Amino acid sequence: MKGYAMLGIGKVGWIEKNAPECGPLDAIVKPIAVSPCTSDVHTVWEGAIGERSDMILGHEAVGEITEVGKLVKDFKVGDKVIVPAITPDWGSIEAQAGYSMHSGGMLAGWKFSNFKDGVFGEYFHVNEADANLAILPDGIKPEDAVMLSDMVPTGFHGVELADVQFGDSVLVVGIGPVGLMAVAGAALRGASKLYAVGSRPNCARIAKEYGATDIINYREGDIVEQVLEKSHGTGVDKIIIAGGDNDTFIQAVKMLKPGGRIGNVNYLGEGDYIRIPRTEWGCGMGHKIIAGGLMPGGRLRMEKLVSLMQTGRLDTSKLLTHRFQGFDHIEEALLLMKNKPSDLIKPVVTI
Repeated sequence: MKGYAMLGIGKVGWIEKNAPECGPLDAIVKPIAVSPCTSDVHTVWEGAIGERSDMILGHEAVGEITEVGKLVKDFKVGDKVIVPAITPDWGSIEAQAGYSMHSGGMLAGWKFSNFKDGVFGEYFHVNEADANLAILPDGIKPEDAVMLSDMVPTGFHGVELADVQFGDSVLVVGIGPVGLMAVAGAALRGASKLYAVGSRPNCARIAKEYGATDIINYREGDIVEQVLEKSHGTGVDKIIIAGGDNDTFIQAVKMLKPGGRIGNVNYLGEGDYIRIPRTEWGCGMGHKIIAGGLMPGGRLRMEKLVSLMQTGRLDTSKLLTHRFQGFDHIEEALLLMKNKPSDLIKPVVTI
């Protein structure tokens, strides 16, 4: 089969590989909608997870099942399914402890384009199909549903990590697709003042539509000064980091109230350390909590999130700014994510 792959750090291209084999609990799926991710960019061009050779990229897909294992009970050939980016091993000790995304080791629930071939092939393998797939409901477009693979659950997990409560003042740093979903999730969770940090007009407009009350443009001055001014010097209750770099934590700690929480879902693709400002962290005693986590995966998560779309509480179509038709456009879509033109939020390829 054909697939679009990481050939090595900094190198990508089309390759031919054997089609994946189906285990008794597993499924083979052909993609019908896929989307490249900034994580693919970190993986290839920053070498964030180390050297990978001839590994098919991609972890965001909606597809059609072409084969199921003999022990699969709830899915059949021909079913259209939402495939989460994180597909844990649900019998693992880590999953039993409540951290399925780390089943088999830290971040090891993230298998596609990390430990095995991803979804940018003519076919791809899904482990534990009954636990890791969700039916695509009638009336939900595949290109809209593919945002449930990663963008929605990652942004929403930032909201969970920050523990946003009714009436909290919340700051979202970075309003790419994940940050926009963090804005949407914080609004659903009851945030009152909802600040969003970003500079691109298209993203700022969509952030407002998802519930942001204020846009903080980092090109117009230091974001710490802007947030402290708007909050009358107090800072905010909760912060979600969905963009920036290792030093973004310095700014976040300075903007956070004592007793506040930072939820980080930004993939830090390079560097060895993050820095925390000693004084603003209360000399280590400010009760300013930093929590960083990989999104949960699995069937239940997908089913709950797609129900938000069915009931009209979440519209993911606003994220889709560049649409392509045909498998061969995967390369073009990925390079868009690498080069990030000013009007880009998220590309999608329907097949």
